[in-house]
This record gives sequence, structure tokens and C-alpha cells, in this order.
Amino acid sequence: MRSVTVSVPASTSNLGSGFDTLGLALRLYTTVCITTTAEKGIAVVPPPAGKHNPAARHLVTEAAGLFFQRTHNEPCGIEVCLTSEVPIARGLGYSSTVRVGVLAALNELTRAGLDRNDLLQLAAELEGHPDNASPAIFGGFTVSGRIGSKVRCFRFPVSSYVKFITLVPRFAVSTEKARKLMPIIYSRTDAAHALNRSALVTAAFSSGDYAALRGVFDDRMHQPYREKLVSGLNKVVQAGERAGAIGGFLSGSGSSIICVTLENERAVAKAMRSQLHDSSAIRLSADNEGFRLIKAKRHGP
Repeated sequence: MRSVTVSVPASTSNLGSGFDTLGLALRLYTTVCITTTAEKGIAVVPPPAGKHNPAARHLVTEAAGLFFQRTHNEPCGIEVCLTSEVPIARGLGYSSTVRVGVLAALNELTRAGLDRNDLLQLAAELEGHPDNASPAIFGGFTVSGRIGSKVRCFRFPVSSYVKFITLVPRFAVSTEKARKLMPIIYSRTDAAHALNRSALVTAAFSSGDYAALRGVFDDRMHQPYREKLVSGLNKVVQAGERAGAIGGFLSGSGSSIICVTLENERAVAKAMRSQLHDSSAIRLSADNEGFRLIKAKRHGP
């Protein structure tokens, strides 16, 4: 019997208009421990205190199934233990943390020899898009998209001086439901605006000129439509900006809202929370490593 433990960072995606393209890893983690067993099949050990997520088993079995299929490894019996700081269905990449954790742990256990780019291809296939999978794997700020049959990703480190004040509401948002609210067709003006803003956000992060992020999160691609599910989105962001934040955006499809700041972290968090009382504020910085192996050990002789 052998076991491997992997830690995977949460992530925020879109960052305004970078729909399904931009992502950023955050210092909030899911830990996945996989132990081989003598019995066939997959056993998912629920977290303590009855916090078992019914969707977790599906995420685990789906990721494990794809891994064994693509690497042509004979499926082995495994026990999977999940512990997570990442809130579920809050737009912070919980599903990516589980999927990437399973893929990375199995890669180590089976000695399949996949590199991080190989793991990205599998994770993006499971997710349907790479915006959360990329930062979970590589860390930092990522720009990624599918070119032909492969996902291409560019990754940039993010300074620890940049803080991401994350407001996490008590209510969840379904990604599927949030996507259905978006229009099928956009005007040329709105399409050009989205291209411009996503390019400016990318330029600011890649150059390290974070002050240049001011004014470029005013999205027209998805946020105006998803505000129906996250009422008070604009008020929260505006309150954060008045308290000193550079700007803010809906994290993924929600429900979390993030404000980016270089100063006045406490004031920004307090101002954001004042607009949505049934929520909690977390002060986070970027994770620049991506997933990491915590430990691997062999049991028995």
C-alpha cells in the first residue's frame, strides 16, 4: 500500500471580461490524499463533522476514470480523503481543486510520468474549460485557451503585495444556471469592449503594473446578466473601491465577489461586507506554485 497527499490552490476566473480564459490561483487549499488498497474500486472518505459534499464522489471517480483511461494504467483500488478550505459553488474553483488533486496524486502513485502540461489537458477536459484548471496546476495569473485539440497556457507570477479581498456569501450559485443567463449573441460594441478589457487586464498582470488594473473590470460579457443571481454585486464592488480597492469583479460564476487592492485591506473588507451582511470576507494573496506534493509514503515492507 502507498499513499500520496497533494495540496491544490483555489482559483478565481474571468477577472472581468476574460470569460473562460483568465484565471488566478489563491492561497486557499484543498488537500487530496489517495491511498492504494487491496480491494478494487474507489472509496471516498467524507470530511469530519458531516461536511461531506455529495458531488465530491462524482468529481473523484470521473477524474480517476479519465486518468486510468488515458494513461492505460490498470485501475487500482484507492481510498480518497478530501479536506478543503475552498467553499463549494462559490466561484473559487472547488471542482478544479478536487480534479487536479486526484490527477496529480494518481500520477505520482502510478509513476505515469505526466508533466504539468499533460495534467492540464486532462483537467481542462474534465472541467470543460481551462480557466480554473490552469492556475490550480501552474499557480499565478494564467491566460489559457484551447488551440486545436490542445490547451495552451501562459503563466505569470503575482506579487505578494497584491491582495484579493474575497467576499463569500452564504448562498451558492450553480455554474450551469449562471451560464444559461448569458446571451448567445453580443453586439459589436460589447464584443470589442470585452476584447479590450481582457487584453488590458492581461497586460497589467503580465507586466506587474497592478495600478493599471483600475477601471478595467467593467465587464459587459457575463456580470450584468449574472447579477440576477448575485444581487448587490455592483454595490459591493463600488464600496470596496471607495475604501481603496483598485477594482472588483464576480469570481467565476459567483457567488463570491473579489476586490483587488494594494492598501487598506481591512477597510476594503469591511466596506464590502457592509453591502452584503450575510457573508464572510477573506483576505487572500496569490499562490504562485500551483499544486504541490505534500508527502508520499509506502506502507508495509
